[in-house]
Amino acid sequence: MKKLYFLFLFFFIGVFSQENEDQKIIKQIFDASMTSSSTYEMLDYLSNEIGPRLSGSLGAERAVEWAKKELSKMEFDKVWLQDLMVPKWVRGPKEFALIETQPGITFNVDVCALGGSVATPSVGIKSKVIEVKSFDELKVLGKDKIEGKIVFFNRPMQPNLVSTFQAYGKAVDQRVNGAAEAVKYGAIGVIVRSLNLRLDDYPHTGTMSYGNLPQSKRIPAAAISTNAAEKLSKLLKINPNLKFLLRQQCKTYPDVKSFNVIAEIKGSEFPDEIILVGGHLDSWDIGDGSHDDGAGIVQSMDVLNILNQIGYEFKRTLRVVLFMNEENGLRGAKRYSEISKKNKLNHIFALESDAGGFSPRGFSFTTNEKNFNKILSWKYLFEPYLIHSFEIGGSGADIALLENDKNVLAGLRPDSQRYFDYHHASIDKFDAINKRELELGAFSMASLIYLIDKYGITK
Repeated sequence: MKKLYFLFLFFFIGVFSQENEDQKIIKQIFDASMTSSSTYEMLDYLSNEIGPRLSGSLGAERAVEWAKKELSKMEFDKVWLQDLMVPKWVRGPKEFALIETQPGITFNVDVCALGGSVATPSVGIKSKVIEVKSFDELKVLGKDKIEGKIVFFNRPMQPNLVSTFQAYGKAVDQRVNGAAEAVKYGAIGVIVRSLNLRLDDYPHTGTMSYGNLPQSKRIPAAAISTNAAEKLSKLLKINPNLKFLLRQQCKTYPDVKSFNVIAEIKGSEFPDEIILVGGHLDSWDIGDGSHDDGAGIVQSMDVLNILNQIGYEFKRTLRVVLFMNEENGLRGAKRYSEISKKNKLNHIFALESDAGGFSPRGFSFTTNEKNFNKILSWKYLFEPYLIHSFEIGGSGADIALLENDKNVLAGLRPDSQRYFDYHHASIDKFDAINKRELELGAFSMASLIYLIDKYGITK
């Protein structure tokens, strides 16, 4: 009995000692992140010196060169470029739009072309407007009431949802597929309420799709600011016969070559087990993409620096992947997944940061029950930093294709309440970034990666 007592005593002392060690190391990671992180300085350069980085643009090309150069300065074993073909869409001169309530009485409104849209004729398109909130309304109205008009999709993001990403998900179909649906009923163009929870004058762009429509059938599509959407809706109630003028000169060119940027440090004990951390290097063209996804890029790049500062040595292989073309095609993710499967790479864990540089609240995971329960046992380590919301519920678009029934995919989850104020808008710029919040995100990521590397996953 005495022997059994001592065995239990040693076991509990060992467990307590291990927990105490993890707490100490995570505190060291916190101190390094908050005093010696280079995230803010890197993002300053990426945002202000390089700027917008839409796939196929000079900015995207310069971002690839910069990222490779910066990663090569760090203590990675290898840094390389993974080639792929990406779409090249150019916005052209600033878009123009106005509401004409009667001849000679007009109101200018704020719009921007949706990514991938065709241009209007050089003089623009001018027509009556039909307002709808769903694709079902299009069907009810039918061709008789829609043909020759501009369809105005005016379904707001739902304000009474705690998760703004859920609200976004319930409204984004009108932006992505609105033109393809409206053209079925003879519409000559679409304008879409910006996906934004506040009222302001900033139109928010984003990708859209024509499906299999031939070029000759495609109609121009633009986003309208939330303030302008409210105004247009009110004016339509007063005068259903008002007209809307839209002019935009965007153009799609043949695909061009670009790259994912990858860096790797081999693990000392399990080199074939890969821990991936990353975000997407491209951004939309009307801001500088500081939140979407410059923040995720520099946080991912800084993980190794942070862990090096505390003298941590990796048991498993750490790989940083900066994906190209998340915004309008996910071709970087597809290319990376294709090559990984071909080479039978074993990604045991992948972490993506693509939800802005705001204060981190925790992580969401795609994994099995055993692994999630294991990760939940670490939750207490994050509680002192108020970063302890751990939930099942997705990871990130760029890493989703790496999912299998054994691994763990995770997404950093910052506070989302302000994210869609900036998302895909001209105000997504460096001055919207808070240095401390950005560094807290890097700390969160480095801490989770430390735990995964130390303990592995349940096989």
